[in-house]
Amino acid sequence: MEDDSLSTHTQAVSTQRTSKVVREIAETVILTVIIFLVVRLAVQNFRVQGTSMLPTVHNGDLVLVNKVDYLIHGPEHGDVIVFRYPRNTSEDFIKRVIGIPGDLVRVKDGAGVWVNHHRIKESYILARPFYSWGPRRVPPNDYFVLGDNRNNSFDSHVWGYVPRHDIIGKALVAYWPLNQLKFFSF
Repeated sequence: MEDDSLSTHTQAVSTQRTSKVVREIAETVILTVIIFLVVRLAVQNFRVQGTSMLPTVHNGDLVLVNKVDYLIHGPEHGDVIVFRYPRNTSEDFIKRVIGIPGDLVRVKDGAGVWVNHHRIKESYILARPFYSWGPRRVPPNDYFVLGDNRNNSFDSHVWGYVPRHDIIGKALVAYWPLNQLKFFSF
């Protein structure tokens, strides 16, 4: 009789252990899925295509994009952003914010970029632009963006403004290749 009681007790303990292990595995899987979803909703990776943002980022660089920051406030002057190209929203672009809603923007051939009658300092560009644009006022809920490689960038001076709803997020860090790790200003 003692053997039956010991056997029943052993089976009960074994069942409890199995139940505990299954529960821990389920909790781990659920927590992993939740963390993945939260991270995926908050950040996104982006592969740079082309040379329009030289020297800041290069063709093939991988960039981590903060998708939450602009839920709190809008893009600011100088932010590097990733957005859906307004003429084909299946394509994503990366450019720098030059004009925010209400700004008066002008590009002077060979002389630089003016925002609200002040020439902006642009230590990050490859060369001054050799084209003219504006002056034009940025409409409400739109942004004027330019590539840092001003003379080889398909950007707002060619196709117009970026609507706020097409902005995916703010570039945080170019993380690949590792030997060219670059943090964008916060």
